[in-house]
Amino acid sequence: MLSAIVIAENEEKLIGDCLMSLSFADEIIVVDSGSTDNTITVAKSRGARVVKVRGDDFSAFRNKGLYAAEGDWILYVDADERVSPLLRREVQTAISDGSPVGAYALLRKNIYLGRHMQHGGWGNDYVIRLFNKSKLEKWQYPLHEQPVYSGKLEKLSEALIHFSHRDLSSMVDKTLLFTVYEARLRFDSGHPPMVVWRFLRVMYTEFWLRFVKLGAWRDGTEGVIDGIFQVFNMFIIYARLWEMQNIVKSDHSPQS
Repeated sequence: MLSAIVIAENEEKLIGDCLMSLSFADEIIVVDSGSTDNTITVAKSRGARVVKVRGDDFSAFRNKGLYAAEGDWILYVDADERVSPLLRREVQTAISDGSPVGAYALLRKNIYLGRHMQHGGWGNDYVIRLFNKSKLEKWQYPLHEQPVYSGKLEKLSEALIHFSHRDLSSMVDKTLLFTVYEARLRFDSGHPPMVVWRFLRVMYTEFWLRFVKLGAWRDGTEGVIDGIFQVFNMFIIYARLWEMQNIVKSDHSPQS
């Protein structure tokens, strides 16, 4: 039995097609983290079971789905991802052959601003999403969550299609949301105070990574947009960190 788990919040425009691509699963669970649109209505209309969570811990979201699932195998898919027909067949074969494998990594095909991206960090993007439930202990870390599992890891070859940012507005909105989490993690770990040279270093490092090492420009205009945006994203993270540090500094300064 296969349980498909989808993490969602305000995804009414995307979740219908996502759930349709998961129609082969024996059960579909949507873990909703606080939608205020019609995400839950759409999910239920597609036959999904909805469980609700709160907070901003992404491991907690995935663990909630794990604990609610009844299947022997667990497949995690995000609302902006689609299981291709060929991947569907490959998943069905993998879970039906009695394999002792603990987990499978899926090859993600990233579509960014309408283009299939292959450089700048997008290519060869494997994500561990299919698990033998008996071997998946939990997910850990509140952001950039990672699974804790036992058993052998193998790869599937067919594509999990990921419709990443579809327009610039959604890119900015997501950046403004997730950079808060990123900055908070750095702040809580006691990051050294942000000063001018640290801003310049992190932005230069990100630019070198995206454009020199990973060749973002090879994906054409979209690649250049993404590469520059990644530098901007890094700047916002550390600007938010600087703001957090200065709020604390102000709170502890002597009052006149």
